[in-house]
Amino acid sequence: MEIFNQSSSTKFILLGLSDVPYLKVIAFLLLLVIYLITLLANLLLIIVVTNNPKLQTPMYFFLINLSFIDICFSTTVVPKILINTLSKDKSISRLECAIQMHFHLTFGSTECFILGIMAYDRFVAICKPLHYNTIMSRKMCLGLAAAAWSSSFINSITHVIYTFQLSFCHSNHVNHFFCEVPPFIQISCGDNWLHQVAMYISAGIIASFTFFLIMFSYVNILFTVLKINCSDGRFKAFSTCVSHITVVTVFFGTLMILYLRPQSRSSPEMDNSVSILYSAVTPMVNPIIYSVRNKDVKGTVRKNLVKEFAPIKFFFTKSH
Repeated sequence: MEIFNQSSSTKFILLGLSDVPYLKVIAFLLLLVIYLITLLANLLLIIVVTNNPKLQTPMYFFLINLSFIDICFSTTVVPKILINTLSKDKSISRLECAIQMHFHLTFGSTECFILGIMAYDRFVAICKPLHYNTIMSRKMCLGLAAAAWSSSFINSITHVIYTFQLSFCHSNHVNHFFCEVPPFIQISCGDNWLHQVAMYISAGIIASFTFFLIMFSYVNILFTVLKINCSDGRFKAFSTCVSHITVVTVFFGTLMILYLRPQSRSSPEMDNSVSILYSAVTPMVNPIIYSVRNKDVKGTVRKNLVKEFAPIKFFFTKSH
């Protein structure tokens, strides 16, 4: 192992997706396609929601937040991974690494909070429909979103400061695709027990709070829906929650594997795969899940497409 002095730790060396030439190209193209779909799908969802007056509701306000987070979350890490995959120089400066780690943590934590808030929104809509507009007022929605963003920002800064105060005296090679807290704890030397405990506590608080909020919301939704006599009514109520439950399961499942698993049971290969799954694949899947199961979004997209292509259709009809 290369001896590495902390005082000269101006750069870290990250991994590319593969060192095998043909696999490198395949992995690069696959991740590039995933990233482009992520950008296009989330941007389309934001445009559709903002351009349709019928969709100016609390649920879609938080959905816009989620789409914006997914764009930023993916953009924080994917371009650097793509560059490192093709480039011989896979280094990243200490400052770039800290910035990447900070924003990745911020967007990841904010997504947890927003998913919890979205579950609460569904609870109020289904269980307290007469008080929905009062409870989920514009002021309340803005306050919840601001609290999610600000608390995530502060939490992220704290972790980044602690992480870069560690001594990296063995190697500057990070066995990971991007700058994330767990791999840096693994290459640090000295006593990092306190930082590990702080990371588990922080991740546990965020995960526990949002998980409790989600469970509370959906348990109450379940009891309310079961009281509905009409089967169509029960199906309609459940269908509004299916998309959100799917997104929550995928996102929280991958995060818990990475952040709440004991270090003794960690595997670099599995951690790297999981990190790609929740940093690149999940942001692509989220808007697709919400769009496919949402009649309002699909209807708006269809209407806009008809408007866009109507002149072309008219031209060809006229020419014939």
